[in-house]
Amino acid sequence: MSRRGSRPLVGAALVSLASAVALAGCSSADASQDRPQLKVTGAFMPQPVGDMASGFLTVTNSGGAADKLVSVTSDVADDITIHETKDQRMRQVKSFDVPAEGELTLDRGGSHLMFMGLKKKLVQGQRISVELHFEKADPIEVDLPVKETTYNPTRH
Repeated sequence: MSRRGSRPLVGAALVSLASAVALAGCSSADASQDRPQLKVTGAFMPQPVGDMASGFLTVTNSGGAADKLVSVTSDVADDITIHETKDQRMRQVKSFDVPAEGELTLDRGGSHLMFMGLKKKLVQGQRISVELHFEKADPIEVDLPVKETTYNPTRH
């Protein structure tokens, strides 16, 4: 085969390769819309009075797929659970929904994290590291600043 005869084949191969790359780029961009895109803000822990504490935060999902907060881990307590408050009653739940293009808000008087059997005394000014575990998204490490016992961000 002459060099001239191979040019159309090389050109066709390059066009085919460019098309495949463009399609792959489109599909990965579209796929990111089908996954949760999570961000945590407003995290805090009121200074505990005894050996239990609560934690509050907001998880915002800018992705096109819902997710669930399924557990929380930290070195400050071995027993960390998630609770909701309904009809003025607190109960442990297995997970919290994080809606697509929505948010999960854990706040005073409502849903929250419960730290039981604290391993050390926590005081205002400390930062507590926790890891949030989700059904679909990768875990997110968050620092909860320990605030005064009566802290409520809606009042500040």
